[in-house]
Amino acid sequence: MFGLIDCNNFYASCERVFRPEMNGKPVVVLSNNDGCVIARSNEAKSLGIPMGAPAYQFQKLFDKNGVYIFSANFVLYGDMSARVMSIVASFVPDMEIYSIDEAFLLLDGFDHFDLEEYGKKIRKAVYKSTGIPVSIGFAPTKALAKAANRIAKKYPEKTGGVYTINSDEKRIKALKWLKAEDVWGIGRQHSKRLENLGVKSAWDFICQSDGWVRKYMSVVGLRLKRELEGESSIELEEPKIKKEIATTRSFEGHYTTLDQLKERVVTFSVTCAEKLRKQNSSARSVMVFLLTNAHREDLPQYQRNIVVKFPFATNSGIEIARFACDGLSRIFREGYNYKKAGVIVMDIVPENPVQLNLFENSNPRHEPLMKAIDRINRSIGHHKVKLASQDLDRTWKMRQEKLSPRYTTRLHEILVINATGKGGGTKTDGDFETKRL
Repeated sequence: MFGLIDCNNFYASCERVFRPEMNGKPVVVLSNNDGCVIARSNEAKSLGIPMGAPAYQFQKLFDKNGVYIFSANFVLYGDMSARVMSIVASFVPDMEIYSIDEAFLLLDGFDHFDLEEYGKKIRKAVYKSTGIPVSIGFAPTKALAKAANRIAKKYPEKTGGVYTINSDEKRIKALKWLKAEDVWGIGRQHSKRLENLGVKSAWDFICQSDGWVRKYMSVVGLRLKRELEGESSIELEEPKIKKEIATTRSFEGHYTTLDQLKERVVTFSVTCAEKLRKQNSSARSVMVFLLTNAHREDLPQYQRNIVVKFPFATNSGIEIARFACDGLSRIFREGYNYKKAGVIVMDIVPENPVQLNLFENSNPRHEPLMKAIDRINRSIGHHKVKLASQDLDRTWKMRQEKLSPRYTTRLHEILVINATGKGGGTKTDGDFETKRL
């Protein structure tokens, strides 16, 4: 059996853990630079606030309905996710962390367990330790576990937040209820095609012949059909090494000179190199791109990218920055107002073993240097040690006007509880004051 555990409205739930007065109130979390809605509580969903809604277009609705608005606090969310996953891992022999708020569970050897009761035990432990509500679905395959989880989340009163598909009767009932567009792995483009062909539910999908599914959705769709029929064909996956790592930013204004752009490209290259080292990888090529502001029709437009192949694999910020700047110099054109640039490292390979070249290799001195820089930056603050070609006084900062504190990872932002009562006798909630340092 497989399980899928999913944190309910995760980002909004993280904010509520430290602000219990928001329970039962609408909460939304905004994307980078406070642009669009990326998370909503159930109360916010009931107000008709769609996912991806531009915040400025819904500001009147937010104000009218007392919606709590937060900038994305990814440091907090990442730490809360790690806490949830560590608790779940203590209950199962193996698990695959699928995303920041989801994990697949492998339950081999649990044949004689009451899975729904076991799932409720997991839910209780997670909520007690973190305050995060979760839903859990159990089924013979990963795709069906996804469907079971959706039912558990949709009908929490009936299911208690846990649902098990353990019979053909339950499986067929779930597939007839589940829309094709909500099936894990079908995606938006396939769902539109299927709807045009008269396939509206997951049951409609598995009623098609294997040849039909292969024709319209290839062998991947056929494997998904097997999963929905109850035949497990997708196993737990090991953590994947990223095949590409990108750092891109829009500028606060327009850049017109090569020197301005070089500083940004060097900084982006250093960030990509840090991410490579974090996953013990190296890259063998880099793409650099430039864009002007497409929204400024009064200005001349230009966009260009270039791929620079390295003579050796490297994760040195110095070397990647050198190659990236070489590419930038080749695509830069005078006379344009640039609004965005980016660096993408590609052809990623394991850091070790290293294939040496006859004529040119990565500088061996860079490896201990990069490790020392990473160690210093981890201990005293991000990007405290920089390359000389970076702007030493500049730190890129997103617009985050409604950012909550990083309660769990920054000591100076931790909650402080003043437990001194206002008077004698029994203490009540009104006798306590909560504040931050």
